[in-house]
Amino acid sequence: MEIFLIRLLQFMLAISLLVLLHEGGHFFFAKLFGVRVDKFYLFFDPSIWKWDGSIFKWKPKKSDTQYGVGWLPLGGYCKIAGMIDESFDTEQMKQPEQPWEFRSKPAWQRLLIMIGGVLVNFLLALFIYSMILFYWGDTYIPVKDMNLGMKFNSEAKALGFKDGDILIGTENGAFKDFSADLYRDISEAHRVDIVRQGKPMSISLPGDLNLLGMLKADPSFVRPLVPAVVDSVLPESPAATVGLQKGDRIVGINGSPVDSYNEFTDRIARLSDVLAVAKTSEDSMKVRNATIVFARGEQTDTANVILTPELKLGFLCQTIAGIYKPYTREYSFLESIPAGVKYGWNVLAGYVDDMKYVFTADGAKSLGGFGAIGSLFPPMWDWYMFWKMTAFLSIILAFMNILPIPALDGGHVLFLVYEMVTRRKPSEKFMIRAEYVGFGILILLMVVANLNDILRWLGYM
Repeated sequence: MEIFLIRLLQFMLAISLLVLLHEGGHFFFAKLFGVRVDKFYLFFDPSIWKWDGSIFKWKPKKSDTQYGVGWLPLGGYCKIAGMIDESFDTEQMKQPEQPWEFRSKPAWQRLLIMIGGVLVNFLLALFIYSMILFYWGDTYIPVKDMNLGMKFNSEAKALGFKDGDILIGTENGAFKDFSADLYRDISEAHRVDIVRQGKPMSISLPGDLNLLGMLKADPSFVRPLVPAVVDSVLPESPAATVGLQKGDRIVGINGSPVDSYNEFTDRIARLSDVLAVAKTSEDSMKVRNATIVFARGEQTDTANVILTPELKLGFLCQTIAGIYKPYTREYSFLESIPAGVKYGWNVLAGYVDDMKYVFTADGAKSLGGFGAIGSLFPPMWDWYMFWKMTAFLSIILAFMNILPIPALDGGHVLFLVYEMVTRRKPSEKFMIRAEYVGFGILILLMVVANLNDILRWLGYM
């Protein structure tokens, strides 16, 4: 429960900050061009019975704007006078046009008002990334330094990779760290440079591997190889019961050889699949009864052990950070700005490139709602990860809002560009209908994304 609350707090703080600044971008340009803003709200405030839906509201003297906080934490809004938006205030549009309304302003001013939110979110992300680099630097483990090599699944091996290969780079450049970017680079590569048993060589690839399939594969397409060497044993665990000690190597389980901790966890995952369909307690105990082969120095021993109900043996191996020494690149304030801009641009480019998978069956299943986004935050409060996730969400918010879907900023931009090119403004009747269609699309996407979260939680996906 504590982990859930910590993640929820981080998620709410990040979203509140991004929504306020996004709507603040619209607000800034609206005020700059003399357009009246009727309401500026964090969260939505649909009325309930006689309550107007505001947890807090305030209207300064000599101001036309009411500021407030609504009860429904699904975003926020900036209600601009004379504009057809998600409030569907059609009564206002029936009144004579006023000079302080959105609809009375030149198209170029309306365009700037509409892109203000996206512009703020994009610039905010670049600023946050720059300040992260300035304050914390860029710490990572270079892939070329992972001299134990990688562990590959059967699909990767069919392409020519072998366990223990050290990845160097592709025809487009060297790999940096082990992240989603490495998967993306491999998926688009026609050549991957490696070191195999001390000899440099290259593997030819088609250049169009399915990135989503690579990321979702179980076991993973590629993982850093971790030796199955015991680093510590948990007290009163099955491992402690059979006398496992620090430095012991797991070399087999249930008659199958184990060459790494990766292989050991793969074997346990297969047992989990069997346990999931066990119908009786006797069937479950058969799965939990395991035979472990481990080596201590030159001696090899075999032990029968009953795994925990979660199929845990109860030992820990070294982490990647424990095996390899991380490298930190530090930046001065002036150096951090272009580096942060480059980093943010690469994040955006990768996200845009991955959007093509949304229109596939697996991509639709991969959509996530509030639960999936919240789970991206760490289980403990970590300012570095908080700001990194906030910058990433800001990039997503900017990109999603500029999509040419009615009810989003991008939909309004599309119609404004049409007006500027044709010198003809779409009718208000058309704009209202388009807003309804766009709002329906957004609700459908939100339902699908959050339904996916529920199905994953229930174990159906």
